[in-house]
Amino acid sequence: MAIVKSFSVGNGDMFYIKHSSDNFTIIDCNLNEENKDEIISELVNESRSKGMKRFICTHPDQDHFGGIQWLDDEMPIHNFYVVKNQAIKDQETDSFIRYCQLRDSNKAYYMEKGCTRKWLNEGDHERGSSGISVLWPNTKNTHFIEALKNCDTGESYNNTSAVIRYSIEGNASFLWLGDLETDFMENIVDDIDLKKTTVVFASHHGRYSGKIPNSWLKKLDPQIIVIGEAPSRHLHYYTGYKTLTQNKAGDIVMHCVDGKIHFYTSNKDYTVAHLNDEKSLESDHYLGSLDVETEYTLENM
Repeated sequence: MAIVKSFSVGNGDMFYIKHSSDNFTIIDCNLNEENKDEIISELVNESRSKGMKRFICTHPDQDHFGGIQWLDDEMPIHNFYVVKNQAIKDQETDSFIRYCQLRDSNKAYYMEKGCTRKWLNEGDHERGSSGISVLWPNTKNTHFIEALKNCDTGESYNNTSAVIRYSIEGNASFLWLGDLETDFMENIVDDIDLKKTTVVFASHHGRYSGKIPNSWLKKLDPQIIVIGEAPSRHLHYYTGYKTLTQNKAGDIVMHCVDGKIHFYTSNKDYTVAHLNDEKSLESDHYLGSLDVETEYTLENM
């Protein structure tokens, strides 16, 4: 069984994947003095049995690497996946300083469209692939080049976000978009390989400014869109799609097994009508289950 967890960390992102193979992946972080001990303890415990651990930072914004110094101190990051950049900040926080140290070290692996790496998306006799693929950035794309320039001059960081896809053979798939903005997504739609994906995490914490355009949604055909924790007045609710809203659900945990996703939330009072109720899985935090639609065989595990 593979497990995907989306932490409720306020206006920011933090996820982990406990793969069915010998892999453990953290995507972004937004730790603070109040949540860091509990979250880091969970990450240490959940990853204890895994031989390959990696951290993916979608882009250099504080709410996507906040508290990385605490995580790195308690659970040293040896595999740091990042889009190559030279971002600058008016105010250099402890988190940004540690981010830059990791980014510029020999622990860094620079992601770009279609990149391959052992155990990220290539298995061998030692361990299997994690099932993660990098769909973006195309570092030669003119729109990305402009976005990177804005990042490296300290103007804007959102559109340097990597697009990360995780797929499980015969089961679910997941997509992370960082904080890509709507206009940028429209501009690159013909230069990114999008395919049907079970769960899509809405860009920019679900903000209207990061609304996933119809040109993308048509290709992704998601069964669930997870809307993040931006203030409600800024959220886009994706009418016509089944959604989960993290600012109401709290932490969201997804157990992927036997062609299904079983959803659990930290807010036991959160309910939705569009998931199946499998009575055998009843618990205080069980939300419901989803039968995964697959139109083709997913390639990874």
